[in-house]
Amino acid sequence: MRSDTLMVQGTTSDAGKTTLVAGLCRVLARRGVRVAPFKPQNMALNSAVTADGGEIGRAQALQAMAARVPAHTDFNPVLLKPSSDTGAQIIIHGRARLDMDARAYHDYKPIAMAAVMESFGRLTAQYQAVIVEGAGSPAEINLRDRDIANMGFAELADCPVILIADIDRGGVFAHLVGTLELLSSSERKRVVGFVINRFRGDMSLLQSGLDWLEARTGKPVLGVLPYLSGLHLDAEDALPRAASGDANSRLRIICPALPRIANATDCDPLRLHPELAFRFVGPGQTIPPADLIVLPGSKAVRSDLAWLRDHGWEPAIQRHLRYGGKLIGICGGLQMLGRALHDPLGLEGAPGSGSGLDLLDFETTLGPEKQLKNVAGTLALEGGAELRGYEIHMGVSHGPALDRPAVHLGGRTDGAISADDRILATYVHGLFDEPAALSALLAWASPAAAASFGHLDLAQRREADIDRLADTLERHLDWRRLAAWLPAPARSAG
Repeated sequence: MRSDTLMVQGTTSDAGKTTLVAGLCRVLARRGVRVAPFKPQNMALNSAVTADGGEIGRAQALQAMAARVPAHTDFNPVLLKPSSDTGAQIIIHGRARLDMDARAYHDYKPIAMAAVMESFGRLTAQYQAVIVEGAGSPAEINLRDRDIANMGFAELADCPVILIADIDRGGVFAHLVGTLELLSSSERKRVVGFVINRFRGDMSLLQSGLDWLEARTGKPVLGVLPYLSGLHLDAEDALPRAASGDANSRLRIICPALPRIANATDCDPLRLHPELAFRFVGPGQTIPPADLIVLPGSKAVRSDLAWLRDHGWEPAIQRHLRYGGKLIGICGGLQMLGRALHDPLGLEGAPGSGSGLDLLDFETTLGPEKQLKNVAGTLALEGGAELRGYEIHMGVSHGPALDRPAVHLGGRTDGAISADDRILATYVHGLFDEPAALSALLAWASPAAAASFGHLDLAQRREADIDRLADTLERHLDWRRLAAWLPAPARSAG
């Protein structure tokens, strides 16, 4: 097995793979190891633009931050962005290549695997260590054939595997033993140990279970990680279930939980701000009163707009604006606000056109060329606050409303602000990330409370949480055993 490559696989989705890989990357980086994260195949609608101008899963961009290296397309060579329950856009080495249904993609996997191994080869030549994240579970029997995300990759790359399970869900021993039993003999041998995640309780009451697990499987428990309350890391895909804020919050913000919501991490600064009440509103939930509505990005804008209408959002938005509320549309949310959306090539569904919410005077046409840019500029609001973000979209918008832009981006403009100053729309993701931009947008949303909003620095918060995670791994993982699969600098530092 390669001593510079270690893979983390999980018994379920959301078992903690992303978190463990990010924490390991930060620990190794702090020990002076040049380390890279790697996820062969990701399926997610939260994505990021890399330093080399491509697109990868948001979680791998986070792991790159943890490793203290620029995000690169080789960190996630295959990204699947679902556009329906059975179809997805296929992104290879950061570029959208084609759209496929699940059956066609299964036949395409050998080509995808070649791209995976090409990226992996480059990373192992450039870095001292590569920490690999699997996808979902390796024990999905129906997905074992031509697998490129879990054991299919591990076998081809000949790397050791750690299996992580979430004890907070319950059934942790069944998850670990059952997963191991469903692997082939060679795959079971590849698993070098277990990590149990999100434990809260008395360790003395867990110890007998750990002893049984080691005796039953012959594999060590490499660590039991405590539940880290309040830890914030960029989500791979899932939306947070809980609302933030309370009755004393100074501003109420809501966002529709669209079926194909994309880059929902745009709302993280709003969720984390201690003075804001924020919630995603899902199907079947009453649309509550709010001061600000955020229309987020979408991978299927026309169908998500139909969902909005079916769930009563159009009259709710009109009523919200009529009574003085503010509205921000980001990327797909911007496109929804125009008069019409045209998809002549059927890039996000059946070819055709559909009416927008008709709140801003422009139209959008989807085209085959995806815009991928990291951008910096200023808000077209009083004070001209600086912002940094990124663009990921396939549409081009045209119309008079764009003559009142929302953002200035180094010689060009973007988006629109309505004549009545109640609607702001932009293609820029990460709109709220910069502290100055966040403060300016909150002041725009609520002028009466503008002077009273506190400060939130998302980048600083993210760094603190990554370090907190790494500190936890330092304390709770068995680094003596892990040393066998880590490069020499990490072993001597541990």
